[in-house]
Amino acid sequence: MLNWLTAGGVSLLVTLVGTRFWIMFLEKKHYGQFVRNDGPTTHTVKRGTPTMGGVILLIGVFLGYGAAHLFMWSSVSASGLLLLGLVLGMGIIGFIDDWLKISNARSLGLGAVAKFSMQAVIAIAFAVLSLQFPDGRGVTPATNYLSFLRDIPWLALPVVVAVIWMVFLICGFSNGTNLTDGLDGLLTGAATMVFIAYALVNVWQANQYCGYEEVAVNACYNVRNPGDLATIAFALAGGLFGFLWWNARPAKIFLGDTGSLAIGGAVAGMAIMTRTELLVVVIGLLFVLEAVSVMAQVSFFKLTKGRRLLRMAPLHHHFEMLGWDEMTVVVRFWIIAGLSVIAGVGLFYAEWVVVL
Repeated sequence: MLNWLTAGGVSLLVTLVGTRFWIMFLEKKHYGQFVRNDGPTTHTVKRGTPTMGGVILLIGVFLGYGAAHLFMWSSVSASGLLLLGLVLGMGIIGFIDDWLKISNARSLGLGAVAKFSMQAVIAIAFAVLSLQFPDGRGVTPATNYLSFLRDIPWLALPVVVAVIWMVFLICGFSNGTNLTDGLDGLLTGAATMVFIAYALVNVWQANQYCGYEEVAVNACYNVRNPGDLATIAFALAGGLFGFLWWNARPAKIFLGDTGSLAIGGAVAGMAIMTRTELLVVVIGLLFVLEAVSVMAQVSFFKLTKGRRLLRMAPLHHHFEMLGWDEMTVVVRFWIIAGLSVIAGVGLFYAEWVVVL
Protein backbone atom coordinates (compact mmCIF):
# COMPACT_ATOMS: atom_id res chain seq x y z
CA MET A 1 0.00 0.00 0.00
CA LEU A 2 2.85 2.42 0.75
CA ASN A 3 4.12 2.21 -2.82
CA TRP A 4 0.67 3.13 -4.14
CA LEU A 5 0.36 6.09 -1.80
CA THR A 6 3.90 7.18 -2.66
CA ALA A 7 3.16 7.10 -6.39
CA GLY A 8 -0.04 9.09 -6.01
CA GLY A 9 1.45 11.56 -3.52
CA VAL A 10 4.62 12.30 -5.50
CA SER A 11 2.72 12.68 -8.76
CA LEU A 12 0.19 14.99 -7.10
CA LEU A 13 2.95 17.12 -5.57
CA VAL A 14 4.80 17.43 -8.89
CA THR A 15 1.75 18.63 -10.81
CA LEU A 16 0.39 20.80 -8.00
CA VAL A 17 3.68 22.65 -7.52
CA GLY A 18 5.45 22.12 -10.83
CA THR A 19 2.59 23.30 -13.03
CA ARG A 20 3.01 26.85 -11.68
CA PHE A 21 6.60 26.95 -13.02
CA TRP A 22 5.58 25.27 -16.27
CA ILE A 23 2.93 27.96 -16.79
CA MET A 24 5.53 30.69 -16.20
CA PHE A 25 7.84 29.10 -18.78
CA LEU A 26 5.07 28.74 -21.37
CA GLU A 27 3.89 32.31 -20.84
CA LYS A 28 7.43 33.60 -21.27
CA LYS A 29 7.70 31.71 -24.57
CA HIS A 30 4.14 32.76 -25.62
CA TYR A 31 3.16 29.14 -26.15
CA GLY A 32 -0.60 29.60 -25.95
CA GLN A 33 -3.76 27.90 -27.12
CA PHE A 34 -5.43 28.78 -30.42
CA VAL A 35 -9.23 28.64 -30.37
CA ARG A 36 -11.53 27.33 -33.11
CA ASN A 37 -13.17 30.16 -35.04
CA ASP A 38 -16.43 28.18 -35.30
CA GLY A 39 -16.56 27.40 -31.58
CA PRO A 40 -18.67 29.02 -28.85
CA THR A 41 -17.99 32.76 -28.67
CA THR A 42 -17.39 32.47 -24.90
CA HIS A 43 -14.18 30.57 -25.68
CA THR A 44 -12.44 33.53 -27.32
CA VAL A 45 -11.16 34.65 -23.90
CA LYS A 46 -9.18 31.39 -23.72
CA ARG A 47 -7.01 32.34 -26.66
CA GLY A 48 -3.39 32.48 -25.53
CA THR A 49 -3.84 30.34 -22.42
CA PRO A 50 -0.74 28.13 -22.02
CA THR A 51 -1.15 24.60 -23.35
CA MET A 52 0.91 21.37 -23.31
CA GLY A 53 0.13 20.86 -19.62
CA GLY A 54 0.32 17.15 -20.36
CA VAL A 55 4.12 17.46 -20.21
CA ILE A 56 4.09 18.18 -16.47
CA LEU A 57 1.46 15.45 -15.97
CA LEU A 58 3.70 12.87 -17.64
CA ILE A 59 6.69 14.02 -15.58
CA GLY A 60 4.60 13.64 -12.42
CA VAL A 61 3.42 10.15 -13.35
CA PHE A 62 6.90 8.89 -14.21
CA LEU A 63 8.45 10.44 -11.11
CA GLY A 64 5.65 9.02 -8.95
CA TYR A 65 6.12 5.55 -10.41
CA GLY A 66 9.89 5.73 -10.00
CA ALA A 67 9.66 7.07 -6.44
CA ALA A 68 7.31 4.24 -5.44
CA HIS A 69 9.78 1.61 -6.65
CA LEU A 70 12.75 3.35 -5.04
CA PHE A 71 10.86 3.73 -1.76
CA MET A 72 9.98 0.04 -1.67
CA TRP A 73 13.23 -0.96 -3.38
CA SER A 74 11.24 -3.12 -5.79
CA SER A 75 11.81 -3.96 -9.45
CA VAL A 76 9.60 -2.70 -12.25
CA SER A 77 7.36 -5.10 -14.16
CA ALA A 78 6.85 -5.89 -17.82
CA SER A 79 3.22 -4.77 -17.58
CA GLY A 80 4.17 -1.48 -15.96
CA LEU A 81 6.87 -0.67 -18.51
CA LEU A 82 4.60 -1.54 -21.43
CA LEU A 83 1.80 0.66 -20.11
CA LEU A 84 4.16 3.56 -19.43
CA GLY A 85 5.60 3.10 -22.93
CA LEU A 86 2.11 3.36 -24.40
CA VAL A 87 1.36 6.48 -22.35
CA LEU A 88 4.65 8.10 -23.35
CA GLY A 89 4.20 7.20 -27.02
CA MET A 90 0.75 8.75 -27.15
CA GLY A 91 2.04 11.75 -25.23
CA ILE A 92 4.80 12.29 -27.80
CA ILE A 93 2.27 12.22 -30.63
CA GLY A 94 0.20 14.77 -28.73
CA PHE A 95 3.28 16.92 -28.12
CA ILE A 96 4.06 16.99 -31.85
CA ASP A 97 0.45 17.98 -32.53
CA ASP A 98 0.57 20.74 -29.90
CA TRP A 99 3.91 22.03 -31.17
CA LEU A 100 2.63 22.26 -34.75
CA LYS A 101 -0.36 24.29 -33.55
CA ILE A 102 1.89 26.69 -31.66
CA SER A 103 4.59 27.02 -34.31
CA ASN A 104 2.06 27.46 -37.14
CA ALA A 105 -0.17 29.78 -35.04
CA ARG A 106 -3.38 27.88 -35.80
CA SER A 107 -5.82 25.54 -34.05
CA LEU A 108 -4.99 22.58 -36.31
CA GLY A 109 -1.87 20.48 -35.84
CA LEU A 110 -1.24 17.04 -37.31
CA GLY A 111 -3.48 15.97 -40.17
CA ALA A 112 -6.04 13.28 -39.39
CA VAL A 113 -4.26 10.59 -41.45
CA ALA A 114 -0.83 11.35 -40.01
CA LYS A 115 -2.15 11.48 -36.45
CA PHE A 116 -4.07 8.22 -36.73
CA SER A 117 -1.15 6.48 -38.44
CA MET A 118 1.21 7.43 -35.62
CA GLN A 119 -1.33 6.31 -33.01
CA ALA A 120 -1.78 3.00 -34.84
CA VAL A 121 1.98 2.33 -34.91
CA ILE A 122 2.28 2.90 -31.15
CA ALA A 123 -0.85 0.82 -30.50
CA ILE A 124 0.36 -2.08 -32.66
CA ALA A 125 3.72 -2.13 -30.90
CA PHE A 126 1.99 -2.19 -27.52
CA ALA A 127 -0.48 -4.90 -28.58
CA VAL A 128 2.18 -7.20 -30.01
CA LEU A 129 4.58 -6.76 -27.08
CA SER A 130 1.82 -7.17 -24.48
CA LEU A 131 1.20 -10.70 -25.78
CA GLN A 132 4.83 -11.54 -24.95
CA PHE A 133 6.75 -11.70 -21.65
CA PRO A 134 4.98 -14.52 -19.76
CA ASP A 135 5.67 -14.71 -16.04
CA GLY A 136 6.51 -17.86 -14.12
CA ARG A 137 2.90 -19.02 -14.42
CA GLY A 138 2.78 -18.34 -18.17
CA VAL A 139 0.57 -15.25 -17.82
CA THR A 140 1.29 -12.44 -20.28
CA PRO A 141 0.38 -8.74 -19.78
CA ALA A 142 -2.49 -9.11 -22.27
CA THR A 143 -4.26 -12.08 -23.83
CA ASN A 144 -6.00 -12.86 -27.09
CA TYR A 145 -9.29 -13.44 -25.22
CA LEU A 146 -12.03 -10.84 -25.34
CA SER A 147 -12.75 -9.70 -21.80
CA PHE A 148 -15.53 -8.05 -19.82
CA LEU A 149 -15.01 -8.46 -16.07
CA ARG A 150 -12.25 -11.00 -16.76
CA ASP A 151 -11.24 -13.02 -19.84
CA ILE A 152 -14.24 -14.69 -21.48
CA PRO A 153 -12.98 -18.30 -21.87
CA TRP A 154 -15.03 -19.11 -24.97
CA LEU A 155 -14.10 -15.91 -26.84
CA ALA A 156 -10.52 -16.52 -27.91
CA LEU A 157 -9.56 -14.33 -30.86
CA PRO A 158 -6.94 -15.15 -33.47
CA VAL A 159 -3.77 -13.25 -32.57
CA VAL A 160 -4.07 -10.87 -35.53
CA VAL A 161 -7.69 -10.09 -34.64
CA ALA A 162 -6.72 -9.59 -31.00
CA VAL A 163 -4.06 -7.08 -32.03
CA ILE A 164 -6.56 -5.23 -34.25
CA TRP A 165 -9.05 -5.17 -31.36
CA MET A 166 -6.46 -3.70 -28.98
CA VAL A 167 -5.46 -1.10 -31.58
CA PHE A 168 -9.12 -0.15 -31.96
CA LEU A 169 -9.48 0.30 -28.20
CA ILE A 170 -6.32 2.37 -27.87
CA CYS A 171 -7.01 4.64 -30.84
CA GLY A 172 -10.68 4.93 -29.93
CA PHE A 173 -10.09 5.99 -26.33
CA SER A 174 -7.13 8.24 -27.08
CA ASN A 175 -9.31 10.14 -29.54
CA GLY A 176 -12.29 10.00 -27.19
CA THR A 177 -10.35 11.67 -24.38
CA ASN A 178 -8.90 14.15 -26.87
CA LEU A 179 -12.43 15.17 -27.87
CA THR A 180 -13.50 15.40 -24.22
CA ASP A 181 -10.74 17.91 -23.49
CA GLY A 182 -12.69 20.97 -24.63
CA LEU A 183 -13.82 22.68 -21.42
CA ASP A 184 -11.89 23.83 -18.36
CA GLY A 185 -11.30 20.86 -16.07
CA LEU A 186 -13.68 18.51 -17.90
CA LEU A 187 -11.22 15.81 -18.95
CA THR A 188 -8.97 16.29 -15.92
CA GLY A 189 -11.77 15.73 -13.42
CA ALA A 190 -13.40 12.87 -15.31
CA ALA A 191 -10.10 11.07 -15.91
CA THR A 192 -9.19 11.38 -12.22
CA MET A 193 -12.32 9.39 -11.36
CA VAL A 194 -11.62 6.80 -14.07
CA PHE A 195 -8.10 6.13 -12.80
CA ILE A 196 -9.32 5.93 -9.22
CA ALA A 197 -11.66 3.21 -10.49
CA TYR A 198 -8.78 1.35 -12.13
CA ALA A 199 -6.68 1.77 -9.00
CA LEU A 200 -9.44 -0.02 -7.07
CA VAL A 201 -9.74 -2.72 -9.75
CA ASN A 202 -5.99 -3.36 -9.71
CA VAL A 203 -5.80 -3.39 -5.91
CA TRP A 204 -8.63 -5.91 -5.76
CA GLN A 205 -7.00 -8.08 -8.43
CA ALA A 206 -3.69 -7.91 -6.55
CA ASN A 207 -5.41 -9.10 -3.36
CA GLN A 208 -7.29 -11.86 -5.22
CA TYR A 209 -4.41 -12.93 -7.44
CA CYS A 210 -4.43 -16.54 -8.66
CA GLY A 211 -0.86 -16.99 -7.48
CA TYR A 212 -2.00 -16.95 -3.82
CA GLU A 213 -2.87 -20.37 -2.45
CA GLU A 214 -5.37 -18.99 0.08
CA VAL A 215 -7.48 -17.32 -2.65
CA ALA A 216 -10.45 -19.27 -4.04
CA VAL A 217 -9.47 -20.66 -7.45
CA ASN A 218 -12.88 -20.05 -9.00
CA ALA A 219 -12.84 -16.35 -8.07
CA CYS A 220 -9.17 -15.37 -8.45
CA TYR A 221 -7.83 -13.12 -11.21
CA ASN A 222 -5.35 -14.58 -13.67
CA VAL A 223 -3.60 -11.30 -14.51
CA ARG A 224 0.02 -10.15 -14.64
CA ASN A 225 1.43 -7.49 -12.27
CA PRO A 226 -1.83 -5.98 -10.94
CA GLY A 227 0.04 -4.37 -8.06
CA ASP A 228 2.37 -2.50 -10.41
CA LEU A 229 -0.55 -1.41 -12.59
CA ALA A 230 -2.18 -0.08 -9.42
CA THR A 231 0.95 2.02 -8.84
CA ILE A 232 0.53 3.62 -12.27
CA ALA A 233 -3.21 4.14 -11.73
CA PHE A 234 -2.55 5.93 -8.43
CA ALA A 235 0.17 8.05 -10.09
CA LEU A 236 -2.21 9.04 -12.88
CA ALA A 237 -5.07 9.85 -10.49
CA GLY A 238 -2.79 11.84 -8.19
CA GLY A 239 -1.16 13.74 -11.05
CA LEU A 240 -4.49 14.65 -12.61
CA PHE A 241 -5.94 15.72 -9.27
CA GLY A 242 -3.00 18.06 -8.69
CA PHE A 243 -3.24 19.42 -12.23
CA LEU A 244 -6.94 20.15 -11.74
CA TRP A 245 -5.98 22.99 -9.38
CA TRP A 246 -4.60 24.88 -12.40
CA ASN A 247 -6.97 23.48 -15.02
CA ALA A 248 -10.27 24.26 -13.28
CA ARG A 249 -12.24 27.24 -14.56
CA PRO A 250 -10.82 29.71 -15.36
CA ALA A 251 -8.03 27.43 -16.57
CA LYS A 252 -4.50 28.76 -16.23
CA ILE A 253 -3.24 25.95 -18.48
CA PHE A 254 -4.67 23.26 -20.74
CA LEU A 255 -3.65 19.62 -21.00
CA GLY A 256 -3.29 19.88 -24.75
CA ASP A 257 -3.06 16.82 -26.96
CA THR A 258 0.09 15.88 -25.04
CA GLY A 259 -2.07 15.09 -22.03
CA SER A 260 -5.35 14.04 -23.62
CA LEU A 261 -3.87 11.42 -25.96
CA ALA A 262 -1.68 10.02 -23.18
CA ILE A 263 -4.70 9.75 -20.87
CA GLY A 264 -6.74 7.88 -23.48
CA GLY A 265 -3.89 5.48 -24.12
CA ALA A 266 -3.60 4.84 -20.38
CA VAL A 267 -7.34 4.13 -20.07
CA ALA A 268 -7.29 1.60 -22.92
CA GLY A 269 -4.04 0.04 -21.70
CA MET A 270 -5.49 -0.41 -18.23
CA ALA A 271 -8.60 -2.06 -19.68
CA ILE A 272 -6.52 -4.46 -21.76
CA MET A 273 -4.15 -5.47 -18.97
CA THR A 274 -6.82 -5.81 -16.27
CA ARG A 275 -8.92 -8.00 -18.61
CA THR A 276 -11.82 -5.48 -18.48
CA GLU A 277 -11.94 -4.45 -22.13
CA LEU A 278 -15.72 -4.26 -22.47
CA LEU A 279 -16.18 -2.89 -18.94
CA VAL A 280 -14.19 0.20 -19.98
CA VAL A 281 -17.23 1.28 -21.99
CA VAL A 282 -19.04 1.64 -18.65
CA ILE A 283 -16.15 3.09 -16.65
CA GLY A 284 -15.18 5.49 -19.43
CA LEU A 285 -18.74 6.14 -20.65
CA LEU A 286 -18.23 9.91 -20.93
CA PHE A 287 -15.34 9.45 -23.36
CA VAL A 288 -17.45 7.04 -25.41
CA LEU A 289 -20.36 9.50 -25.57
CA GLU A 290 -18.08 12.32 -26.70
CA ALA A 291 -16.55 10.20 -29.47
CA VAL A 292 -19.92 8.82 -30.61
CA SER A 293 -21.39 12.35 -30.73
CA VAL A 294 -18.73 13.39 -33.24
CA MET A 295 -19.19 10.26 -35.38
CA ALA A 296 -22.96 10.71 -35.32
CA GLN A 297 -22.66 14.40 -36.25
CA VAL A 298 -20.36 13.71 -39.20
CA SER A 299 -22.44 10.75 -40.45
CA PHE A 300 -25.73 12.64 -40.17
CA PHE A 301 -24.23 15.67 -41.92
CA LYS A 302 -23.10 13.54 -44.87
CA LEU A 303 -26.30 11.49 -45.12
CA THR A 304 -28.59 14.53 -45.02
CA LYS A 305 -26.29 16.66 -47.21
CA GLY A 306 -25.71 19.48 -44.76
CA ARG A 307 -28.11 19.05 -41.83
CA ARG A 308 -26.74 18.77 -38.27
CA LEU A 309 -27.80 16.34 -35.58
CA LEU A 310 -26.26 18.49 -32.82
CA ARG A 311 -25.76 22.22 -32.73
CA MET A 312 -22.06 21.51 -32.40
CA ALA A 313 -19.88 18.49 -31.72
CA PRO A 314 -18.40 17.13 -29.47
CA LEU A 315 -21.35 16.75 -27.13
CA HIS A 316 -20.24 19.27 -24.48
CA HIS A 317 -20.26 22.06 -27.08
CA HIS A 318 -23.84 21.17 -28.03
CA PHE A 319 -25.02 22.02 -24.52
CA GLU A 320 -22.98 25.21 -24.53
CA MET A 321 -24.72 26.24 -27.75
CA LEU A 322 -28.05 25.56 -26.01
CA GLY A 323 -27.13 28.25 -23.47
CA TRP A 324 -25.70 26.19 -20.62
CA ASP A 325 -22.90 27.87 -18.69
CA GLU A 326 -19.53 26.16 -19.16
CA MET A 327 -19.21 25.25 -15.49
CA THR A 328 -22.71 23.77 -15.52
CA VAL A 329 -21.74 21.51 -18.41
CA VAL A 330 -18.51 20.48 -16.70
CA VAL A 331 -20.11 19.63 -13.36
CA ARG A 332 -22.98 17.68 -14.95
CA PHE A 333 -20.59 15.76 -17.16
CA TRP A 334 -18.48 15.04 -14.07
CA ILE A 335 -21.63 13.61 -12.47
CA ILE A 336 -22.14 11.36 -15.51
CA ALA A 337 -18.50 10.27 -15.28
CA GLY A 338 -18.83 9.61 -11.55
CA LEU A 339 -22.00 7.55 -11.94
CA SER A 340 -20.47 5.49 -14.74
CA VAL A 341 -17.36 4.85 -12.64
CA ILE A 342 -19.50 3.73 -9.69
CA ALA A 343 -21.52 1.47 -11.99
CA GLY A 344 -18.36 -0.03 -13.51
CA VAL A 345 -16.65 -0.73 -10.19
CA GLY A 346 -19.95 -2.06 -8.82
CA LEU A 347 -20.28 -4.52 -11.70
CA PHE A 348 -16.68 -5.62 -11.24
CA TYR A 349 -17.12 -6.35 -7.54
CA ALA A 350 -20.60 -7.88 -7.94
CA GLU A 351 -19.26 -10.42 -10.43
CA TRP A 352 -16.61 -11.54 -7.92
CA VAL A 353 -19.24 -11.97 -5.21
CA VAL A 354 -21.42 -14.06 -7.53
CA VAL A 355 -18.52 -16.22 -8.74
CA LEU A 356 -17.28 -16.74 -5.17
